[in-house]
Amino acid sequence: MLEDKLLVWKLRRGSKDALRVIYEKYRDDLLRIAAGLLKEKSQAEDAVHDVFAAFVSASSNFTLTGSLRGYLTTCVANKARNINRTKLRQGTVSLDEVEPVVSRLRRPDEWIIYDEQFQQICDAMAHLPYEQREAVVLHIQGAMKFKEIAKLQETSVKTVLSRYRYGFNKLRSLLNEEVTK
Repeated sequence: MLEDKLLVWKLRRGSKDALRVIYEKYRDDLLRIAAGLLKEKSQAEDAVHDVFAAFVSASSNFTLTGSLRGYLTTCVANKARNINRTKLRQGTVSLDEVEPVVSRLRRPDEWIIYDEQFQQICDAMAHLPYEQREAVVLHIQGAMKFKEIAKLQETSVKTVLSRYRYGFNKLRSLLNEEVTK
């Protein structure tokens, strides 16, 4: 956290290198969170880039009071929520159009396995109600505490715990069905 405060301090003074370090440090995690909430690779990438663009624009007035990772995760979750609201108004997207986010750290032969597993998880996540999906993704991928998720979702911690438990159990059930097929 001290490193993040130093990076934010440098960013406020115009350091492009500090922005690069922050971006590289959190990009992959934020992309996975956005992909889990949005189901489309291009929208996930756009959401993360929009969050970083807004972060840079507001950096001169930004004061880090907590975790930078938590702040950026919350921004990505809010951006995903806004995108999903817009999609609901415009119509839905077919699951056939969903592209998984593939890690650049894997060898090409591993990508095939990873891609298939990621697609299975994305398909299973698409069956969850949005609130449950958000609770699962933010807790597991975003490493957010249930109290933080409750604040973000403007609900009680018990409700978030229930959403997480129901969502996680449904995912387990759906993924176990895939294994037995």
